[in-house]
Amino acid sequence: MSRILLADESPHAQRMGESILRGEGFEVVTVTDGDTAALRLSDVDPDLVLVDVGLAKKNGYEFCQFVRSDPRFSPTRVILTAAATATLDEERARRVGADATLRKPFELTSLLEAARPLLEYARRERAAKSPAKESGIDREKVRAAVTLALDAAMPAMINELTEKVMASLKD
Repeated sequence: MSRILLADESPHAQRMGESILRGEGFEVVTVTDGDTAALRLSDVDPDLVLVDVGLAKKNGYEFCQFVRSDPRFSPTRVILTAAATATLDEERARRVGADATLRKPFELTSLLEAARPLLEYARRERAAKSPAKESGIDREKVRAAVTLALDAAMPAMINELTEKVMASLKD
C-alpha cells in the first residue's frame, strides 16, 4: 500500500485530500506545518508528499529542497500545492525538484491524475533499489548467513592456503 504524507495547515484541505486518497486505498498521514513534515519523513517513509507552498515554519519549496537534499528520500515524490488564490511559482518549484504542482481545493480527478504516476514511479524506484526485499527476501539475513558460512569455512581455508604457500616455498 502506498503511503502519502499530506502537509497542509487547512483542516478543509486535509479532510478533502484524506477523503480522496483513502477512498483509493492509500495510507495517508497528515501534518500541519513544514517542520513536522520534515520530522515525520523518516517514520512515515512516504512514497508521495503533498505539501502546501504556504506552510509555516518550513514552506513547501523549502520542504521539497530538504527532501531532495537527502539521498534516503530519493524515491519520495513531491507535489507542491497552493490555494487557487495563492501564488505558486512554477519556476521555483522546478528548481527545488518538485515533481508536480496542484491547485486546491483538491478535486478527485486532478489529484489522482497527479498522484498515481508519481506513486508508480516511487514504487518502481524502491523496487530497483531493493530487489531482494521486493521478492520477500531480506538482504540483511542473507548477508548474515553468508558471513556465518565464511566464518565457519575460514580456518580450513587458511590452513589449506598456508600448506600450499609452504609447499611452493620449499620448491
